[in-house]
Amino acid sequence: MPRLISKTFDIIKLALHGCTNRPFYHIVLLTNKSPRDAKPAEQLGTYDPMPNIYNEKVVSLDVERIKFHLANGVAMSKPVEKLLGLSGLLPVHPVSYLAAMRNRKKLQDKVEEQPEDTLEKGNSNP
Repeated sequence: MPRLISKTFDIIKLALHGCTNRPFYHIVLLTNKSPRDAKPAEQLGTYDPMPNIYNEKVVSLDVERIKFHLANGVAMSKPVEKLLGLSGLLPVHPVSYLAAMRNRKKLQDKVEEQPEDTLEKGNSNP
């Protein structure tokens, strides 16, 4: 059943700026009906997901303005919720815990496989 009354509200989203192989995002305030790359009402920060030479992903936030908008009841997209949770501004998003658990399990599986490989190499060369 279609919605007869569709409300417009403000939302904090990631707006893509950059190339196909080099993404760069602006954290912006938009209305929920505007497209991702529309002119924002306000830019609240930036996010560079590509690791730099120190293996860091760079994020800059205008914390005061973000807190102001959150106090006024502005919604957030899930990627922004995760990002603000990891930055310490909000509680950590549950999906972040799941991703960390999966990464830990992958790392543990690699460590368990590695000694078998080293033992085989050690036995083949007497």
